[in-house]
Amino acid sequence: MHLLSHRARALAVACAAVLLLAACGGKDEKKTANTKPALTVTTTTPTETMLPVMLAANGNLAAWQEAIIGAEASGLRISDVLVGVGDRVRRGQVLARFAAATLQAESSQARASLAEAEAAAAEAANNAARARTLQQTGAMSASQINQYITAEATARARVAAARAQLDQQQVRLSQSAVHAPDDGIISARTATVGAVVGNGAELFRLIRKGRLEWRAEVTSDELGRITPGTRALVTATSGARLEGRVRMIGPTVDPQTRVALVYVDVNPLPGPASGSARAGMFARGEFDLGAQPALTVPQPAVVVREGFNYVFRVNPDNRVSQVKVQIGRIAEDRVQVLSGVTSGMRIVASGGGFLNDGDLVRVADANGPVPSTAAAGAAPAAAVPASAASAPASAASAPARKDKP
Repeated sequence: MHLLSHRARALAVACAAVLLLAACGGKDEKKTANTKPALTVTTTTPTETMLPVMLAANGNLAAWQEAIIGAEASGLRISDVLVGVGDRVRRGQVLARFAAATLQAESSQARASLAEAEAAAAEAANNAARARTLQQTGAMSASQINQYITAEATARARVAAARAQLDQQQVRLSQSAVHAPDDGIISARTATVGAVVGNGAELFRLIRKGRLEWRAEVTSDELGRITPGTRALVTATSGARLEGRVRMIGPTVDPQTRVALVYVDVNPLPGPASGSARAGMFARGEFDLGAQPALTVPQPAVVVREGFNYVFRVNPDNRVSQVKVQIGRIAEDRVQVLSGVTSGMRIVASGGGFLNDGDLVRVADANGPVPSTAAAGAAPAAAVPASAASAPASAASAPARKDKP
């Protein structure tokens, strides 16, 4: 009995020693795990960059000037329409013709009247000339001579009136064809073959020079930031991109909406959708107001968590601190930081999404390759845990040990 008690006591002491050694080993392993880097990272510092200042606005595309082309002659029938909506025309090009038989007959009649008046004027001139030769001989009285001279003047006046009548008929005859007043694009057509139109009736509408303008709506408090000549980039709903400059700022502000119109002359930029811009389309655009200095960081350095933006500052002991930041504009691969960082702060360049506040990191050699912006999206592949990277190769390459029998 005494021997069994002694053995039980020895067994209990041995178990306690084993448990103690296991506890000490666990603490050491935990301590070792806490000192292993969580990630190998590269660092960067915020830099001051000149960022463009843009003012966004909405508006509509419209024709620069839309000419209304009407009928000058009245009571004529349209015999031919030569253009349609969307056609490009040149100045002086014939757009439509009227039936001109009546006008040609009237012109011929006026030409005959002119010939008759010229013949009468020639006879009156001869009579007046003979009367003047007889004035000195006394063979003809002074009153008769005056009658011949007056008849000559009257005949000349009738010739002038007949010539004016002929010119008028020629003008009417020329109005039997409708001509384009300028280069441009036909935007509307109401002319129909066979229709009899009155004087001044609208037949076509023409976008002069084919030019468009963007009528941007700008609030009154932003109006002072825009001046004539300011550059603008415009994108229509069709995807067409246009570039232009401010021609004029509207002289009034709508008292209800407090919005003014800014008129921008635009030209299509080269591209497959350059010709799809049309008058009446809605378009969004931005006014280029210059550039301002701003503190920026690479886009992969910013981590979004729970709706807030953070960067990870690398402390002197290579532990990271999560810092909340407020971001501003984005230009290419840079993000403006309004608050939270300073120009000399060392932050994690990419892979911050795999870190937590207080993690230990291994900073890559400054002379080594720096991850590019394109590789930022592949952060999981680039972010290799330091424990895996530092695993000894000898453990994997050591030959298997044979146990002795």
